Amino acid sequence: MVIGQGHTHRFLTEDEARAILERGLEEIGVRGKRFLFIIPDSTRSGPMPFFFHALTELTLGRAAKVDFLIALGTHLAMDDDKIARHLGITPEERRTRYREVGLYNHNWQAGLTEIGVISADEIEALSGGLMREEVRVQVNRRLFDHDHLIVVGPVFPHEIAGFSGGNKYFFPGVAGPDVINFTHWLGAVITNLKTIGIQDTPVRAVINRAAAMIQVPKACFSFVVSGHADLAGLYFGSPEESQAEAAKLSAQINITYVEKPYHLVISVMPELYDDIWTAGKGMYKMEPVVADGGTVIIYAPHIDEVSYTHGKILDRIGYHVRDYFLAHMDKFADVPRSTMAHATHVKGAGTYIHGVERPRVNVILATRVPKERCERINLGYLDPETLDLEAYKGREEEGILVVPRAGEMLYRLKSEKA
Repeated sequence: MVIGQGHTHRFLTEDEARAILERGLEEIGVRGKRFLFIIPDSTRSGPMPFFFHALTELTLGRAAKVDFLIALGTHLAMDDDKIARHLGITPEERRTRYREVGLYNHNWQAGLTEIGVISADEIEALSGGLMREEVRVQVNRRLFDHDHLIVVGPVFPHEIAGFSGGNKYFFPGVAGPDVINFTHWLGAVITNLKTIGIQDTPVRAVINRAAAMIQVPKACFSFVVSGHADLAGLYFGSPEESQAEAAKLSAQINITYVEKPYHLVISVMPELYDDIWTAGKGMYKMEPVVADGGTVIIYAPHIDEVSYTHGKILDRIGYHVRDYFLAHMDKFADVPRSTMAHATHVKGAGTYIHGVERPRVNVILATRVPKERCERINLGYLDPETLDLEAYKGREEEGILVVPRAGEMLYRLKSEKA
């Protein structure tokens, strides 16, 4: 059973949200238990200070242990100051009031334990015949030091899983490289256009199958955000059920439908995205409404790095359409498939025929990534200092769209609305 509520016309009050948290924890039973809350990093919007304060108030002094694990996937680890800002606590509070609360970054390359293997037969069935291979399932070993695992995270349209949230906080959130690489590449092969904003996808099926191998009780507070931190909905239940309920609301809150495609989209990226690896969402969320031959400009003057984790690999392989990579799998056999997936998602749909690559959309970086590096990785370059955003605003009738806070709201054509 799912506990919670959501609205399209108003936001939840803190009292309403706190009541849902309290009811959810009562369902589990708090006293004497060791809790691990699995939460997003700062690249996801949401009122994390509220959740951190409310959950610790409801558990500290009653639970035997209260820890938080940041579901980084392959993102860069957060330092102590950044974690404190993310959770809305001061260094003094960290040393005193919250001194016994464990705050941990996930490391996708260390501190893992293997919990099983998804067979090739299962993968073939789950992927609809697209893939046939065994997938080792590894997760952060901290999970097994606790009596209950509770995901606390937002649900948005997502380029790999269809919608984020739920068991995605385990895989790839606190997973090892095999599941991360496999699920991302499966999503890339299916393509962003056929995945984003769809709840039931092959990637979601693989994620849920992997999560079933975690033999620790699991629960989930799935929330839906409107804007940066306003709660439109909050649901508690199993990771599968609460995420599915939140996805229904997210489909109404986090998708904007437009009449016709645009030939130019300028995605203004907020500072929660600090490299192209994360700011690529400025393409993912806009690709469905860009006309054939159109342009997406990822405008982020604060970004000067392609990827803090995978930059060297991306410098070598570049950004290309899916079919380019499929034609060169032998050449890129040593490249993590999650990195190739990112590259093809940013480049978008297109063809590769007789050695000629034709992307459907021209993607340009208006960042502090130098021109020569943009050219090396096969993306366009624009000096952000030369881009006058005001000159492009209000020109939707001309086929130009400026998105002031891109990356989370998905844009789709009304003609594709179910």
